[in-house]
Amino acid sequence: MSAVPNRHISEQDYLAGERNSDLKHEYVQGEIYALAGASRNHNLIVAAVLTKLYSQLEQRKCTAYPSDLRVKVTRRSAYVYPDVTVVCGEEWFEDQHNDTLLNPTVIVEVLSPSTEAYDRGKKFEQYRQIPSLREYILVAQDRLYVEQFVGQSQDQWLLTVHSDAKSVLSLTSIACDLRLADVYLKVELAPANSEPSAQDEPANPQS
Repeated sequence: MSAVPNRHISEQDYLAGERNSDLKHEYVQGEIYALAGASRNHNLIVAAVLTKLYSQLEQRKCTAYPSDLRVKVTRRSAYVYPDVTVVCGEEWFEDQHNDTLLNPTVIVEVLSPSTEAYDRGKKFEQYRQIPSLREYILVAQDRLYVEQFVGQSQDQWLLTVHSDAKSVLSLTSIACDLRLADVYLKVELAPANSEPSAQDEPANPQS
């Protein structure tokens, strides 16, 4: 994700431009940020998570959405595109376009080298401002490693780490399970004895 040189723009101008753009941009407090393309591993993981969740939810009042659905963090004046979003019950959208969700229940982000620090830090800080959010899932794309944050309150989130292919990630807020073996099917992982490389935080707005 990289900043797009521009003056501070309003939410209305951002949405108008975004709805007429072939590219996706996130918006935080007047600044817009272009989203880069994703790797093969990233796409495989997103597809696996979305497919498994969608199939478990198709007969229930919950829906799993891909990354084209925009989510608004009202308290931070931010618009973001999670990799996978799940919403249960009545879906609240910002306006009649029905393309900006206000009340996600679960958000999944697949970590990329350029966004890992941001997804763990300031982006998670933004997500914690969404009252409806119950679980935040971070999935590494180069090793079998998933972090599950379950909200206890806005300021308290319980972390569980999953790093075994036989593990089952239980999403209690939506009563769904994800087998890590399914999540990482066809994904090319780094050798088990290699250390994950440290990643610098990408350019992003101050909180």
